[in-house]
Amino acid sequence: MSESIPRRVAPLTEEEWDEDVRPLLSALAASNDGHVLNIFATLAHHPKLLKRWLVFGSHVLTKSTLPPRERELVILRTGYLWRSEYEWGQHVLIAKDAGITDEEIERVAFGSDAPGWSKQEALLLRATEELRRDARIADDTWSELQGFLDTQGLMDLVFTVGQYTLVSMALRTFGVERDEGVPGFPAAGNR
Repeated sequence: MSESIPRRVAPLTEEEWDEDVRPLLSALAASNDGHVLNIFATLAHHPKLLKRWLVFGSHVLTKSTLPPRERELVILRTGYLWRSEYEWGQHVLIAKDAGITDEEIERVAFGSDAPGWSKQEALLLRATEELRRDARIADDTWSELQGFLDTQGLMDLVFTVGQYTLVSMALRTFGVERDEGVPGFPAAGNR
C-alpha cells in the first residue's frame, strides 16, 4: 500500500545548518538520541516557520487535554485518511508507547465502523472522518462527544485533526521520506 512520492525538498544535512536553525535542530537532536527527524530537517529550510510551528505542534502533542491514547487514535486516523505514510509511521511508534496495540493500530485503517472500538473511541474516529470529509463535526456526533469531552477537549480534538491534516499535506507535498525504522501503512484498510 506504500505510495512512492518524489522528494521535492531535501532535509538539511548538519553541514547545511546555519545559525538560525542550528539551535533548534540541536535541541531536537538532543531529545531524540542525537537524530533529527526528516520532518524537522526539511522544515529547517524555513527557520521562522519551524520555530513557530514547533510551539503549536508541541501543544497538540504534549499539552492537549485529550488523553494520549485518544489523541494518538485521532492522529493515526488523520494520517491514514490524508495518505501520509510518514505521519502514520511516526505515530504508530508513539501510539504503542500510549498503550495502543498492533491490532488496534491496524484497525484504525478501517475507521470508526470497525468492530472492537469503545463508544468513545468510535466517536473520536467518526469526528476525525467527518472533519476530513466535511470540514465540520456533525451535530449528532458533536452532541455525543459532549458526553465525555469538555469545551477544551472538543477544541483540542478539532485542532489535533487540523494540525495533523496540515502536517500530512506538507509531508506529502514536500516528499518527506520516512525515517529509518519507521513503519509504513498496514496491508489492509480503507480510506
